[in-house]
Amino acid sequence: MKLSFRGRFQGYNRKKFQKDLVSGLIVGIVAIPLGMAFAIASGVKPEYGLYTTFVAGILISLFGGSKFQIGGPTGAFIPILFAIVMQYGYENLLIAGFMAGVILLFMGIFKLGGVIKFIPRPVTIGFTTGIAVTIFTGQIANFLGLHDLQKHQEFLFNMKELIIHISTINMYSVLTAVICLVLILLTPRVSSKIPGSLVGLLISAVIASLFYPDKVATIGSTYGAIPNSLPSIHFPELSMERMQFLIKPALVIAMLGGIESLLSAVVADGMSRTRHNSNRELIGQGIANMITPLFGGIPATGAIARTATNIKSGAESPFSGIFHGIVVLLVLLIFAPYASSIPLASMAPILMVVAWNMSERKEFAHVLKTKTAESVVLLITFLLTVFTDLTTAVEVGLLLSGIIFVKHMSDLLRTAKVLPNPSDKHEHVTAHIVTEQHNCPQISIYTVEGALFFGVASAFEQSIMAEIHTNPKVLLLKMGNVPYMDTTGTAHLSRIIRHFDHHGCTVIISEVQIQPRRMLRKTRLDDWIGQENLYDKTGDALNFALTKLNHAQCLGCKHFAFRECKHLSDPRVINVRTPFD
Repeated sequence: MKLSFRGRFQGYNRKKFQKDLVSGLIVGIVAIPLGMAFAIASGVKPEYGLYTTFVAGILISLFGGSKFQIGGPTGAFIPILFAIVMQYGYENLLIAGFMAGVILLFMGIFKLGGVIKFIPRPVTIGFTTGIAVTIFTGQIANFLGLHDLQKHQEFLFNMKELIIHISTINMYSVLTAVICLVLILLTPRVSSKIPGSLVGLLISAVIASLFYPDKVATIGSTYGAIPNSLPSIHFPELSMERMQFLIKPALVIAMLGGIESLLSAVVADGMSRTRHNSNRELIGQGIANMITPLFGGIPATGAIARTATNIKSGAESPFSGIFHGIVVLLVLLIFAPYASSIPLASMAPILMVVAWNMSERKEFAHVLKTKTAESVVLLITFLLTVFTDLTTAVEVGLLLSGIIFVKHMSDLLRTAKVLPNPSDKHEHVTAHIVTEQHNCPQISIYTVEGALFFGVASAFEQSIMAEIHTNPKVLLLKMGNVPYMDTTGTAHLSRIIRHFDHHGCTVIISEVQIQPRRMLRKTRLDDWIGQENLYDKTGDALNFALTKLNHAQCLGCKHFAFRECKHLSDPRVINVRTPFD
């Protein structure tokens, strides 16, 4: 795939450059506290979040498929990365992130960007809301200033830790957190261009430093001083055993990174009236996640909130994302020592607001109110995300969605015995005229409606096979309303044909659509049926069926529905026009 930059920078001029510079500055300022907060919540040092922000941010803007995408660490990754750090360690997190980058790169190269859109919306909403709950509750301890807590992967154990240590609450931390939270909420009402998270962080940190120093935990007292230098490149030790050990977390990171980046790109398209390239976006995400771990950075993806801020700030091209990364780098080099004085209680409200905004609470409530099977998928995915892990939640959510889909598609399959209706010239065949007294013993016609796949193929075969007891001479299957057929469907159709052929019955099929006809050809079932028994029009198929009847075998049925004549031995059977003529 060509990574062409021509279209993304076409018509670029000085005025657009200035707009990109301003928007990059704004987004960079917004990204600084978020980068540190996301890293701390993920269980790693705050500077790793800043490394991720400027390295991945620049690379995603350079190589990604969205014109305005801002990449970096995101809230959605927090529970995943924290669990990986707890279980595998920081060094293995870097390797898992690198492997996830390779997976994303190949997904883009093999044009799998469109596959992500097939994940059902209830599953996406369920795990996103579950992640939001995990992030929010994970910041309660810092908000209240609790200490001596042990961190766990399990949600219930972490809640138990909060209850056990509630007596260690620090009112100075609460005051600091409340000040920050109030400023975060009030700042957008004063000016939408000023990032509330930065205002809240700086003012609450200054108040804590001036009025009650050493009373609250800070980044420096907890994690040590943030270095004001570029990280050295470190190549992780890769081995086959280690990669096999980390393949599961790598797949989870790649899956979530792909989903989040493409969702963010879709949001950007809607806001800017542009169109992203999903495969190139995955390539850009892959490159970024392969290189970022070399600098000690954590996995990155498209950040919806920062991307929206970028567009609202007047961005004109991917240069704004590049500038945002440069701003973060400069702040790191110049102001890193001051960041060590930021209270953890000032970081907690920032993440809580992020969790609240990403929770999709309205969509969650809307799907629940439908009281459908999708509501069950949503609720189960949400609960499993909170109480187990994202991998289990997505796997179960997709499995349930697949089962529900198969059930719905199975309910749509209809097979009905029909007969020509001489009284209605517009309806060639109808089911309502078929009765016990009004039937044809020699020709059985069935209309088949719905997809013929593994979920319904057996039931389809059973409904048709019931006709074997009547020993018809011709079986006509009208399949004009069968849009799809898989190999299981063709296998059961093959069994039907072989059974009826064994009993001396001719099977004729009409109105086969493109995809089912392709499957008949690929499985060579069309050769078994015989090209002379495949018809585009049911009228032609019926006329051919009438010629197959042997007059000597006539049952003398006075209720023969195809003709006004009373007996099949009447020569008019072949010569009289039918409703299909």
